[in-house]
Amino acid sequence: MISIIICSRTKNINNDLVQNIQQTIGSVHELIVIDNSENRYSIFEAYNIGINKSKGEILCFVHDDIHLVTKNWGQILNSIFNKNEKIGLIGIAGSKSKTRMPSAWWDCPQKDLYLNLVQHLVNKEKEHWVEGFKNNTLEEVVVVDGVFMAARKINDIFFSQKMNGFHNYDLNLSFEYLKKGYKIIATQDILLEHYSRGKINKDWYKSAIEFYNLYNHMLPISVSEIKNLKLQEFKNGKLFVFKLNELGFKKEAIRFWLKLVWLKPISKFHIDFCKILLK
Repeated sequence: MISIIICSRTKNINNDLVQNIQQTIGSVHELIVIDNSENRYSIFEAYNIGINKSKGEILCFVHDDIHLVTKNWGQILNSIFNKNEKIGLIGIAGSKSKTRMPSAWWDCPQKDLYLNLVQHLVNKEKEHWVEGFKNNTLEEVVVVDGVFMAARKINDIFFSQKMNGFHNYDLNLSFEYLKKGYKIIATQDILLEHYSRGKINKDWYKSAIEFYNLYNHMLPISVSEIKNLKLQEFKNGKLFVFKLNELGFKKEAIRFWLKLVWLKPISKFHIDFCKILLK
């Protein structure tokens, strides 16, 4: 059975979504909706409540603002998990690499990016985003996006109690499965529409630091050629420290800048950043 877990921003999710799930899943399932209309829980807490309530062998965490396009997607998930017992987590978007420097999962070399979804934009238009998947509809990755995550239920895998808010929970869950030796898969076989886009805000930066503190010993990590990852490390790090300083996190900005100095001691960036710090 598939346990579909949704952290809802309203007391009840839209009935259109309930019907959409019922009409497309094609598999035995249960729907677990965590009412977070009063903002009582972080996303980590809400999803852990859902895990504890679940009865299924597969846990499916989805946003409350999606529309599933693919028919019988539950059967597709069952098939992927049944064919390989080492697969622990499946998403519809992900990356083959993750830098040690804090970054969004999609801040990776273009060749490492895999996704397939229809994204609605602010101007009420929508675009079908497809990256990667040139030779296969399944690709091993190291992180997946939180809009849709299907997980093999493992008794001791939960979302971290050391992270807060509503960001980077997808990286958190991905790394919990990696820690246990499971593989993570991005699939092109399931298509959905997503009606909103995530925001990289001040809370995201706090969360990114929390994630780094928990998992930096596992980073960087990649299931593709790693030769260009050092360049990506420096690129991600520059963006991160600039934004930290801009947001008023000066102490943390200096902390991560010093890591960039260690990574690449000679760079004009260091001079420029010192000038910014001294203003």
